[in-house]
Amino acid sequence: MLMTRAAWAAATELDLAYVNARVWTGVKGAPRSDAIGLVGNRIASLGSAAVRAGTGRKTRTIDLGGAFLMPGFIDNHTHFLRGSATLSQPSLRDAATPKEFTRRIAEAAKALPAGEWLLGGAWDEQLWGGELPKREWIDAVTPNTPVAVARLDLHMYLCNALALKLAGITRDTPDPPGGVIVRDAKGEPTGIVKDGAKDLIERAIPALTDAQIDRTLDEGAAYALSKGVTQAHVTELDWITHKALRRRHYSSPLPMRFYSFVPLKDWEKMAAEVRADGRGDDWVRWGAMKGLMDGSLGSRTALFREPYSDDPATHGIALDTPEKMEEWISGADAAGLHCTTHAIGDLANSELLDIYARVAKAHGVRDRRFRIEHAQHLSPADIRRFAAQNVLASVQPYHAIDDGRWAVKRIGEKRLRGTYAFRSLIDSGAHVSFGSDFPVAPIDPLTGVAAAVLRETIDGANPRGWLPEERVTMEQALHAYTAANAYAGFQEDRLGTLEPGKIADFAVLDRDLLAEDPEKTTSTKVLRTVVDGKQRFGAED
Repeated sequence: MLMTRAAWAAATELDLAYVNARVWTGVKGAPRSDAIGLVGNRIASLGSAAVRAGTGRKTRTIDLGGAFLMPGFIDNHTHFLRGSATLSQPSLRDAATPKEFTRRIAEAAKALPAGEWLLGGAWDEQLWGGELPKREWIDAVTPNTPVAVARLDLHMYLCNALALKLAGITRDTPDPPGGVIVRDAKGEPTGIVKDGAKDLIERAIPALTDAQIDRTLDEGAAYALSKGVTQAHVTELDWITHKALRRRHYSSPLPMRFYSFVPLKDWEKMAAEVRADGRGDDWVRWGAMKGLMDGSLGSRTALFREPYSDDPATHGIALDTPEKMEEWISGADAAGLHCTTHAIGDLANSELLDIYARVAKAHGVRDRRFRIEHAQHLSPADIRRFAAQNVLASVQPYHAIDDGRWAVKRIGEKRLRGTYAFRSLIDSGAHVSFGSDFPVAPIDPLTGVAAAVLRETIDGANPRGWLPEERVTMEQALHAYTAANAYAGFQEDRLGTLEPGKIADFAVLDRDLLAEDPEKTTSTKVLRTVVDGKQRFGAED
């Protein structure tokens, strides 16, 4: 198919020619070029000679003035609707003291109509020493505003008294399976709910209208395109975004691509949808499932073999039993669905690799591309299992430079071996792809690239890199954000690299990332973003 399209395109007058560029194709053995020609939504030619040969009277030529042109960034892990909503919600990400935390909550509550929920957040208790916030910090300033603001990892909410009341949470409410309601010395809820306990709060929050969802998705897509992102994998634990993406696809399509994941436990529902409607197209695709083995390191709910160094009373929690997870993964795999599963702690990752191995053996050889989302803390012996089992490591580099400020307090020096082991995984032959976990981290891929290449923690404490042996090269980072993600979504035959016959998704930057000092990566500007052959972001010529 690719060669047929390439031959057709070569014999056709170009519609668009981008010249005077520094092109990184992402193709092994032929990574560099200086021009690219398009016919419709396809790449027709590469290189000045081929582009000139295809240029005719109808060809529009765009001189890029030496700008860097590369395949469009694909983000392997987003909570896209939630992340897009945060663009207009109050941010607590840099609230560095409890006083400032309270002030921002009070200011945001004043701006809302009485009774409307205050969401958003991304607070980080490490900024003020590690003490978790309490509802008493905000109750007095939010008497008529229910509040549920998330920790930056999305595994905890801080809720005020009104939110707890609306959710029916009292001192007598038991901890739900896979969740924790944090309580004070008297047994009263402090306002912090973790993982499975968040469901109790979310049930009380009014559902968004279709109009609100559409407006939020539009804002998110525009923002992602401004960062050079041409596709997002949406790894959700509900069906809200999936339904919205399908609805929008048939009414007013969004200008970027999406691969939609829905809850693993609902695999039978998705299997029925695939039988009835197929798997979508390259704009909105589905047929993928997302499960959870454990929680997060920051919330101390990631599942480890040994207890936490700073809280020996726990070694994390399993959000569902391994037996239940294996039942769901087996059912989804037997139905031909694509399985991806969140695992953070070393025990969660090891148990998941075991489950994947048993399911693959039971169902026989096929190109299933099991994924582990985050693959954050690995036992050294488990690193080589990714390549051996062809399990994809879907990782998010920004987490390394964020968690690297305090991870040693949670798990100690010894267990840092195998933590955010990007280079070790790549060197072992595993398929490693990069993303953001938006809104847990910025959707801007350049921050993720810099994090993977430099590993300089965001507090400035590791100027030579945190666990520097796990730094990757710039080319490895760009590959992980492009071709590796196309492979992670079964699209490598048409996306991820710039080759004749492939779909024209690319980004144009003001700096050659492969030639410049990596320290300049985050100051690089996206000049244009092209999806399906059309410019979706950037100034008009």
